[in-house]
Amino acid sequence: MRTGSEPATARSALRARFWLCLWGLGWAVFGTAAFALAGRPGWAAACGVLWLLVTVDLTVILRHIRQGPHYQPGRDVPPYPPPDGPPYPERPKHHHPYRGASRHRHP
Repeated sequence: MRTGSEPATARSALRARFWLCLWGLGWAVFGTAAFALAGRPGWAAACGVLWLLVTVDLTVILRHIRQGPHYQPGRDVPPYPPPDGPPYPERPKHHHPYRGASRHRHP
């Protein structure tokens, strides 16, 4: 059910982001070392920059996880307050002049 407040009430899958960051961190470290040993300083620098970005993202993720349910509520906490009224607005009742009538006449 959508309420229109999703950007303000969206929740991130922090644990999934954490594991993906660890995966990326491992590859960035490996790439930096491999390219440095292979004599490719440009690629080693690119992997080093990626290593830095992944480390910053991992730091932010760990900070949000440690802040508790404000950033990572459990399954029993709804992502937004339920709206008042029926779950779906009623559809307008329109009469279409051709509805139910056949457009093609068959002999």
